[in-house]
Amino acid sequence: MKVILLATANGHKLEEFSNILGKEFLIRSLKDYPELPEIEETGTSLEENAGIKAKTLASHIGNTTIADDSGLIVPVLGGDPGIHSARYAGEHGNDSANRKLLLQNLEDIHDRSAYFECVIALCNPDGDTLYFSGKLHGHIGFEEKGSNGFGYDSIFIPEGSDRSLAEFSPEEKNQISHRRKAIDGLLAYLNKI
Repeated sequence: MKVILLATANGHKLEEFSNILGKEFLIRSLKDYPELPEIEETGTSLEENAGIKAKTLASHIGNTTIADDSGLIVPVLGGDPGIHSARYAGEHGNDSANRKLLLQNLEDIHDRSAYFECVIALCNPDGDTLYFSGKLHGHIGFEEKGSNGFGYDSIFIPEGSDRSLAEFSPEEKNQISHRRKAIDGLLAYLNKI
């Protein structure tokens, strides 16, 4: 079985990648390599941040690495939360505060269209990098619904649905998610080589 290093310490991302790729690949994460340096996401786009993480780790471990960066983009808010999705309300990883702030910022706004975007960078030890992306379009609801998922799932309603992502089972979400779409592109490439 091929081993892939996923440049994340986020347990939710690791679980989602493992659920989708786990039949064909053994997924390792940053938790498996505690000696690796912490990587700052200093890019100005999802693609730049994914590339920074993948290139840094590939050069440190001498093996092919994948990294992703994902965000929720709300056009009427100038693309926010965007690359700052995990720290939109200030503190990194405070999902509840992030959702609350987003709902406040959209309080009197009619156009609540939004999309999740995921960019995956695949980098070899020489620094050669390929990118794969996926989007999930929908809109922001008016209140939280559901208890599955993480991040903004409880307020994001995918196009064609009346349920929030947090009301989807993990299997249902993995069929339509932005991350799934990006992973499908990655898999198509990996299966060709």
